[in-house]
Amino acid sequence: MNIKKISGTDSFSISDLADELDISTRTIRFYEEKGLISPMRTKGNHRIYNRRDRTRLKLILRGKRLGYSLDEIAEMIGMADFNMDEEQQLIKSLQYGKMKLKEINSRMEELQILKQELLTVQEKILKRLEDLKKLPQELL
Repeated sequence: MNIKKISGTDSFSISDLADELDISTRTIRFYEEKGLISPMRTKGNHRIYNRRDRTRLKLILRGKRLGYSLDEIAEMIGMADFNMDEEQQLIKSLQYGKMKLKEINSRMEELQILKQELLTVQEKILKRLEDLKKLPQELL
């Protein structure tokens, strides 16, 4: 990865970040359009990302992997309310985490019910197949 020094800070090109994070440059531009990151621009209008942008991208990707919406991610990383301090961000993240766990537990319960229903149907099918094998061929 090419990390260049600009004004004493580490900077990244869009392709550097895309390669490192295994996402497309279009995805990065999409997150920028949504206001989740805001890279600097050169005089030639090229994007220049700093460590903060890189960290935000990692948080966005983690949030997406965990099933959060972009709006929820924006709140958790403090983009929805620029006056939010770290403590408020952490509290918001905990709240969303609790909601997500409730959602996961609910889905798990639904899947357990579905699993049991499928097992019951399979048992009935197997029993019926056994019953059919017991019937004399002439009655089939």
